[in-house]
Amino acid sequence: MRLSPSRVAACLALGLPPVAPAWAEPPNAAVFDFQFAKGASTEPTEEERARLRRTGDTLRTLLTESGRYTVVATDPVRDAVAKSADLRSCNGCAEDFAKQLGADTAITGEVQKVSNLILNINVYVKPLREGAPEQAYSVDLRGNTDESFDRGIRYLVKNRMLDGR
Repeated sequence: MRLSPSRVAACLALGLPPVAPAWAEPPNAAVFDFQFAKGASTEPTEEERARLRRTGDTLRTLLTESGRYTVVATDPVRDAVAKSADLRSCNGCAEDFAKQLGADTAITGEVQKVSNLILNINVYVKPLREGAPEQAYSVDLRGNTDESFDRGIRYLVKNRMLDGR
């Protein structure tokens, strides 16, 4: 990257060396399938399970398209994840699975179902470096439909995860 004369002058005025910015590779992220949060009044239907799978696929696609993450395949640990406890309450198993996959970040998602009218999509991003805080993002849904889930995950990624709120 070539630096403009004005950028060189600004750097020198601030006492900084006029160097081009370094572009780091995006972190590898293990984006696990969504799960329903514990405590719902009814077991999820097959239609709802399919909705969760589509929502996870949409999240992976949006994160990949953003260039913020390189999404790694979670297929090698899918059976182990299915046999484990809820990824949100398993004392770090999501991070362990992500490390097995060579990821730098573990991304989990859950849906809280209060009723068929009120639901929440929650996404948790945990960088795997020592002491890095987990970030949580949430969006409320009104309606348990394919359309509400699709709009909800797209809104959450665009307006919460990618814009830093």
